[in-house]
Amino acid sequence: MPETAPIAINANHLAKTFKTQAGELTLFNNLSLQVQQGESIAIIGQSGAGKSTLLSLLAGLDTPTSGNVQLSGVDLSTLEDSERAAWRAQHLGFIFQSFHLLPELNATENVQLPLDIRGDKLASNKAMSLLDQVGLSHRHDHYPAQLSGGEQQRVAIARAFVTSPTILFADEPTGNLDAETGEKIIQQLFDLNARKSTTLVLITHDDHLASRCDRQFRLSNGQLVDVSRAQPDLLAEASPL
Repeated sequence: MPETAPIAINANHLAKTFKTQAGELTLFNNLSLQVQQGESIAIIGQSGAGKSTLLSLLAGLDTPTSGNVQLSGVDLSTLEDSERAAWRAQHLGFIFQSFHLLPELNATENVQLPLDIRGDKLASNKAMSLLDQVGLSHRHDHYPAQLSGGEQQRVAIARAFVTSPTILFADEPTGNLDAETGEKIIQQLFDLNARKSTTLVLITHDDHLASRCDRQFRLSNGQLVDVSRAQPDLLAEASPL
């Protein structure tokens, strides 16, 4: 990754506290992270460490108790809710463990949906192109119920990339897939990511998958520890039992 690459994600002194019946629960305190444009990072950690919550903060889906997040130089805390949502739709892509496809739409319609919302007249053509890139052009008119889990996740990947996002957030994207299918999905994810120079933030419990990213961070005790140069056994410690 070139040292001169612009900063895509700049999280500064994040804290997140929840109120519970037992009192306040602090997930993060003074957590900071910088990610360059085009870089891929993995965030790993035990179940309950707060990985998905951190992703929500980084993506502007949730707000920190204190601190701020800048995405491509934009401080999300300065935006109104509607402005924040519009900015996310324009610049971010998401892939989740659950595919979140609309059952009443076929594969092409699911992929082109974000472009339809924008009023893009080339939405259908762009969707078909992305489906072709993930090897599903022959399934373009099939509905989610007619697709396997791996095929549904490939549709979700195509949908995430169809808007050419600056930053892509992926939360356990292979969690509902068998090992062989998951490996194929990840290969396509990284291929598309490299082709489009998208910044990738990957949440995973799989240290093998994490090792494919440029950098790996372990989330533990409310802090991110860079384990990119750690020995394999140390990286594995971040995976849940």
